[in-house]
Amino acid sequence: MSDDTAPADATYNRVMLKISGEALMGDQGYGLHPPTIARIAREVQSVHDMGVEICMVIGGGNVFRGLSGAAQGMERTTADYMGMLATVMNALAMQSALEELGVFTRVISAIRMDEVAEPYIRRRAVRHLEKKRVCIFAAGTGNPYFTTDTAATLRANEMACEAIFMGKNGVDGIYDKDPAEHDDAVRFDEITYDEVLTKRLRVMDASAIALARDNNLPLIVFPLDEPGGFKGILAGKGTYTKVV
Repeated sequence: MSDDTAPADATYNRVMLKISGEALMGDQGYGLHPPTIARIAREVQSVHDMGVEICMVIGGGNVFRGLSGAAQGMERTTADYMGMLATVMNALAMQSALEELGVFTRVISAIRMDEVAEPYIRRRAVRHLEKKRVCIFAAGTGNPYFTTDTAATLRANEMACEAIFMGKNGVDGIYDKDPAEHDDAVRFDEITYDEVLTKRLRVMDASAIALARDNNLPLIVFPLDEPGGFKGILAGKGTYTKVV
């Protein structure tokens, strides 16, 4: 990292922001919704302006989800590669929105496509972060059978991020059951990775959870659709669940 201490007013110096592809489609049910992308970009900009170094991983479910394609009879490896390409599209859309706000951004792909994104080279990516550029890691891990949750956890470890921030729409943390279906659902302020696994809480896939747990990487689940929520949590405010 470029500095051993967190920026003023921020609890972390370098973080990974993981959001789903569905977060980019607004209420239209499919694809990309530019006003929603611009809103999320402003949230990222507000944290960037605090001096925090930001990595991002965006899912591809708003365009194509490999597992769903495989469930409909498509060969799994092919479906997963199509899902990876969807994440590149989302990363480019987010890059465009951030650079409209004056935030220098690099899209870094696990699959080589030099005309539209940089190849993943760890030391180069770290240098981008040290120069306060937002790094959006696309195409997952570059391998089928791994989710973008696992990709986010892998890159967060490789980049020496201090926490993973998982932005969710319509929910302000982790609950013991789906709060949309159960009025008596209870939110956790803090929970361990082992409890997430044993309770089978649908937060991240098991591979990602194990990778974060084994490397002592905290996960913070917060409401992405709450204005100022990302910045607020970095300033020690707001409602969220921390997994340790």
